[in-house]
Parts: sequence; C-alpha cells; structure tokens
Amino acid sequence: LGPGEQCGDGALLKKDYENAIKYYTEALELNSSNAIYYSNRSLAYLRTECYGYALADATRALEIDKNYIKGYYRRATSNMALGKFKAALKDYETVVRVRPNDKDAKMKYQECNKIVKQKAFERAIASDELKRSVVDSLDIENMTIEDEYTGPKLEDGKVTVKFMKDLMQWFKDQKKLHRKCAYQILIQVKDILSKLPSLVEICLKETEKITICGDTHGQYYDLLNIFELNGLPSETNPYLFNGDFVDRGSFSVEVILTLFGFKLLFPDHFHLLRGNHETDNMNQMYGFEGEVKAKYTAQMFQLFSEVFQWLPLAQCINSKVLVMHGGLFSEDGVTLDDLRKIDRNRQPPDSGLCFLLWHKNGRSISKRGVSCQFGPDVTEHFLKQNKLQYIVRSHEVKAEGYEVTHSGKCITVFSAPNYCDQMGNKGAYIHLRGSDLKPEFHQFTAVPHPNVKPMAYANSLLQLGMM
Repeated sequence: LGPGEQCGDGALLKKDYENAIKYYTEALELNSSNAIYYSNRSLAYLRTECYGYALADATRALEIDKNYIKGYYRRATSNMALGKFKAALKDYETVVRVRPNDKDAKMKYQECNKIVKQKAFERAIASDELKRSVVDSLDIENMTIEDEYTGPKLEDGKVTVKFMKDLMQWFKDQKKLHRKCAYQILIQVKDILSKLPSLVEICLKETEKITICGDTHGQYYDLLNIFELNGLPSETNPYLFNGDFVDRGSFSVEVILTLFGFKLLFPDHFHLLRGNHETDNMNQMYGFEGEVKAKYTAQMFQLFSEVFQWLPLAQCINSKVLVMHGGLFSEDGVTLDDLRKIDRNRQPPDSGLCFLLWHKNGRSISKRGVSCQFGPDVTEHFLKQNKLQYIVRSHEVKAEGYEVTHSGKCITVFSAPNYCDQMGNKGAYIHLRGSDLKPEFHQFTAVPHPNVKPMAYANSLLQLGMM
C-alpha cells in the first residue's frame, strides 16, 4: 500500500471522510489508473453527500476496470441519491447478477426497482387537470377527538403559547399529536404561506436581532436544544429557519409541526424558507413520506406536499443580507426582482428551485451532482448588482456548524449537529442585529435522543459498508 492509500483507508475507518478524500486524491496523483482509489474516494464522497463527485469517481473506476463490482455498487448508490433511478437500477442489476447471494445489494435492487415502477405508474396516470387540494376533501369540523386522547388541542381552533409548550413536551415524550390538530395546523399554515411572496423582505430596527438556523433534518431533540439555548420564539425573539426541516432524522413530523405551530403563533416574527428536502422526490427517498404515512396517512403527506410548495424561497434582511437555502443561480444577471417573480407553487425540475452551491472561481459542476457551484467572483458580482453585503445559505454539513468564505461574503450555517448520528459535526445558529448586521455565530453539540430508525431506504446511504 502507498502512504496515500494507507492514510485514506485509515481515515475511512475513523469516519474522517474529509481527510479520506484528501489522502485518496494524493494517491491518485501518484497512480491515476487505480480503480480502487477512485471507488474508495467515491465512498468518502457518498458519506459527505457529495453525490456528484461520488458518481464521477465511480464512473472513472469502471472506465479503468469494467469488471470492478464495487464500482457498479458505488455508481448505483450515487445515482440513487441523485434520483436517477433507472441508471441506478441498471447497475444494481449488474451487482445482483454477479453476487446473487449479497443480501444488501438485493435489497437495494428491489427498493430501486419498486421506485422505478412507481414513477412509471405516476406518469401513466398523470393528468394535466388542476389537482384538487387535499383540503377540499377534509371535513375538519366533524373530525372527532377521542376521549382517551389527553394531548394538546388547539384552543378554539387556534395555536397559543400554552399549546406550543404542551406540544413540545408531548412530542418530547414521543407521543403523537391528534390527526385533527395536525390537519388544522397544516391548513392554517398553508393559508398563511400562500399569501407570502417568494422573496420575503423584513427590516430589523437597530435594537432588534434575529436568529438564523440552518438545516434541522428531523433532529427534534436538537431543535428543542436550540430553543433551550436561545430562547423560545416570540415577537421579541424572532427566528428564521433556512430549509431542510425534514428527512434523514427520525422525528421530522415533530420538527415540522413544531415549526409550523410557531409560524402560526408569530407569523411576522417566525420565518421559514424552502429547502431542497421540502420536495416530493427527496421526501420519498430520505424518510419523511414514510414517516408521515407511518404516523398518520398518505393523505396527510399529500397535504404536507401542498404546504411545502408555498414555502418562500428567499429572505432579504434590511435590503443588505440575502438568505436562501442553497445559493446562487446558473446564470448571471439575476436580480432580487427576479426572485420576487418566481412561481414557487410546484415541484422543482430536479432537487431544487434555487438551491445551488458555491465553491471556486467561476461556475463548475456541483459536488452534489445537481445545479452548479459558485466562486467568490460570481458571489461578488451578484452582491454588487443587487447592492447586498453578503449571503447566508445552508444545505451542507460543516464540521464547526458554520463556515465563512468568499472574504466574508458567503456564510453557511448548519443546525443539525452530529448529522445522521455519525458525522460528528457541531451545529450552529447566527444572530444578526439591526444596528450593524454583523453575524454572531453560536455553536452547540448534539443532545441524546431516543433510538428510532428513519423510515427510508436512502437513509442507509450514509451507513454503507465497504462492500
């Protein structure tokens, strides 16, 4: 073994994926025709959710050695994560044919095949007619709450501070909110969100501050910890949650109903933006759809889907700071007015409407495999054109919970510590004050939570063995 490979293998075993990528890259600089190096680096990229890079490495491994079975496995996993189910199915078929007794590969093949068939069925029955809202088929008034239910209830159909406190404790005790209350929250929050613009604009007074949180991904107990550390939302303690509330974690229903409850309670002081995981494709793959169906019904998930489509896409603070889940755009010249005009009430064409990434100078293929990345030159041009100071985004795990790049012009904040129970990262949130808009970063670590497994095949992507 060369030193690069030795260090890379060691880093993989220690779950130090960033260094594993570094060491395998060094090994490939010395020997660029080694399929194993590409395959192992592909695995490290999968673990850090850099699916575009993982796909490229797996493909390169197969170009070097078309009989290298791990390459097919890695490529299938990458394509599955990117929603390219037919391509994934083809590679899984190859793996299963060569290794018919591999139970893990067989399970993934069956799951992928199921999704491909489901997608084909959905296309076959698709209609151009305007879809009827789930709300039209619900009779909330006559929906009864059984006597044995002792949990929180809306007061005269309204969310109150007491209801929210009771709800958080109820969820903390792993109890389920009554379906009538859940439907009431969803219907009311849909009405509020549908009246908002795609670009929400707020103004902080000099003495006011707002807390910006990044991805929470169904980590309910970490969400409670944020409120414990930073105070409950209120008119004097406003929050902005920057997308990806659901999927991956096991308590996405609890997270999103809590966030929606606070949106109803403080509509002008509690803000929610759409992430790439507030979409049907992601919810199908990464757990939320399965979780909602297990805890409630398929109809409830359809209503969640409708509500997600009305989440705003971006928020501008004091006309100086732009917040969005992923990043900038695939073309130059985009203005804030263009954001205001976006018709957001739909599913995005792939995994994001405006959820793009930054990286190096100019634009390049995204390491996520969707959209593209941006460098400081693109950021600088966008900010100058729109008279902005800097941008806040989320979308990516950061070891410290946040990252400042592009000479302070691009800030990433991620609020799901120890992501997927294994990444070891800190979480963070940001304070912005109206007086100077200077970001103040606050870090926190993960808190214990009940051991409940997420309900989706794709959550195993971060738990892949070396195979």
